[in-house]
Amino acid sequence: MRFSLIPAVSVLLPLQCSARWLGIPTVPFEVSNATGTFSLKSVKSIVVDSKYQNTVNTDGETLIPPTLKSFATTFGEDLASVLDLKVPVVTGEAAGKNTIFLTIGNSSAYLDAAGRPTSEGYSIDVTSHGIVITGASPLGTWWATRTILQQGVLDSGMKLTLGSASDAPGWGIRGTFSQLDVGRHYYPPEFLIEMCSYLSFFKQNTFHIHLSDSPSVNPDLTMEEKLNFYSAFRPYSFDPAVEGLNHRPNESYYQEDFENLQQKCAARGVTIIPEIEAPGHAIVITQWKPELALSTDFTLLNISEPETIPTMETIWSTFLPWFHSKTVHLGADEYTAGVADYNDYVNTMYEYIGQKFDKSVRIWGTFVPNDIANETNINTNVSIQHWEYFEANPYWDFIKNGYSVLNSDDQFYVVAKWSGSYPQKLNITRIFHGAPDGGPTAPYIFDKFNATNNPPKDSPYVLGQLPALWNDFGPNSTSVIEAYWALREGLPGLGDKQWGGDLLMDEYYEILETLIAAIPGQNLDRKIPSKTSTILSYDFSSSQGNTVKDKSGNGYNGKLIGDCSVKNSALTLKPGCSVSTPLTSKGRNYTLSFSINPTTSTPSTLFSGSASTLRAGNGTIPNIMFITGGSPYILNYTLPLHTWTDVKIVSIANATYFVTSSGNGTETVNEFTTTIGDYSNSFIWGNPMSIEAPIASIGGDLFEGSIRGVELVDGADEKYAGSLTSAL
Repeated sequence: MRFSLIPAVSVLLPLQCSARWLGIPTVPFEVSNATGTFSLKSVKSIVVDSKYQNTVNTDGETLIPPTLKSFATTFGEDLASVLDLKVPVVTGEAAGKNTIFLTIGNSSAYLDAAGRPTSEGYSIDVTSHGIVITGASPLGTWWATRTILQQGVLDSGMKLTLGSASDAPGWGIRGTFSQLDVGRHYYPPEFLIEMCSYLSFFKQNTFHIHLSDSPSVNPDLTMEEKLNFYSAFRPYSFDPAVEGLNHRPNESYYQEDFENLQQKCAARGVTIIPEIEAPGHAIVITQWKPELALSTDFTLLNISEPETIPTMETIWSTFLPWFHSKTVHLGADEYTAGVADYNDYVNTMYEYIGQKFDKSVRIWGTFVPNDIANETNINTNVSIQHWEYFEANPYWDFIKNGYSVLNSDDQFYVVAKWSGSYPQKLNITRIFHGAPDGGPTAPYIFDKFNATNNPPKDSPYVLGQLPALWNDFGPNSTSVIEAYWALREGLPGLGDKQWGGDLLMDEYYEILETLIAAIPGQNLDRKIPSKTSTILSYDFSSSQGNTVKDKSGNGYNGKLIGDCSVKNSALTLKPGCSVSTPLTSKGRNYTLSFSINPTTSTPSTLFSGSASTLRAGNGTIPNIMFITGGSPYILNYTLPLHTWTDVKIVSIANATYFVTSSGNGTETVNEFTTTIGDYSNSFIWGNPMSIEAPIASIGGDLFEGSIRGVELVDGADEKYAGSLTSAL
């Protein structure tokens, strides 16, 4: 059983030892009487038990569970990408010598914190002949493969001590919420898929996505201002029934996007839980149909209005066929109008979605149940996602009244870029010392100060735990990748506690970066392989035909596209001429340098990549700017015409700088920052921006002039590191 482990051993001991394997999460492990190890380098094949190759897990949240054979195929791909072990996947009836055998066993043998069987449990037996993985289901087997990968990464010889592991998660829902809050900041589907890979590596199985919302709205705005206020409904359907609801077609998820997202995440054991927010936080709906708004608050739906519930049923019926989860989220957060109307709304939607689409419903904890005669409470089959004690006490108000509760207490809230009350990244100390007694947090710990507010560890009403990342200040508050960095350091540690692991903080820091660097199916750090610190170097003097030679030694040669010419080691750019590189973008801590000589002030693109674009002007302004995540970040600087200017774009930690110098050697430093807020909220000035280097293409727009000496270096120029870091 997962919760009868020997206390944690010292990190000075080997990574594999009696009582547990050190990993994220930790894994109970008992050393065999037979001494020795088995090397993963000896594996000749992954053998899938032919009896179970087409078996799927029907107990999880996803309606598109992969087969055992499918999980095995992905495991094989991961062995190749992570450990450089190219191992074929075959089917068979039994394990063979030097194989990893995947099979399904007795599901009742693996218990969660409440003592119930869980289909996510697994066993691993390591012998001198090979490895046998037995899962309670294909999903359990999948989590075992994450253990094998981690142990292979953490041992330089890829050797596993002979012995056995038996493991199961304490709680069924593990992962993160509103990473992303896509309602207030658009994130491309590819980024969400990468985040699923990140979650999966640490055995986190849930990705809750908040699909509609807006920043908070000043009630004193005029009606015209309210109707034009930033809001978003991210799913985009061509169904006439919802025409006009989504007014941001370029920042949307079309059905094929959402289908691919769910399929790719499910392939790694992660279920997308969609949330469409109403009847509060509903301005995107009231902008579409103003007649549905509450007269006293335009952001709330008037539930008493006869067309409100039919409208919400239309919205849900349009998009529910898209969703492959057993549970969907109604939102139902921070509704400040009538309790009775609110309860009727939730119950009506619960019955509609349950009866017509056979799905369960979850809401945010808002109004507590009461014992007032003739007043209806929310159906106890509706699960509650707790977030704040001023709304309700999750134990005494909900669990004690028979509701199942998901722990999203705001002790693990993160608000992007700035907040008056919440941090900008997960609190790691609270992860490892967040219990009332100073011990580690866990999903059943809602209150870190008062133990009487926490249910017993084995309460069957605790569903699990999800932290939350919000974009309270809307779309310009962060770049896309900054959302990842807000959770990067802490989310794996929280994953250990969500599972029920016993990892210590010093152990965590010992292995974290090694494991992050090995996560398959993603490159969220946006690293680029390089033989030296110089990643790419184009001086254009060695161009041959349409090929621009990369002098870094990495072979990242570029290709001239269009009518281009090179003279005196400089590329003459004009409309229709560009350089295409084999790269896309470089994550934080880099120096992108070049010299440039514009001959016109026509707004144009200088560099573009998968995550950002560097422009000299846009529309009617000539200023230098980065555009990322759909938002511009503009400097009070314009490139001089008919003059060579040396430029360095310097990224250090969470800040990005534009450093220029001309013939006299004088340097000027400008920082890309953002001012968050709007005419509804106070403004917060000068927030640093972390922006990826765009390196997929040079030119290709309307730019006219010359460029030379393009170089991308991993790390900030030491000449600037001290002075620029002091500005952070």
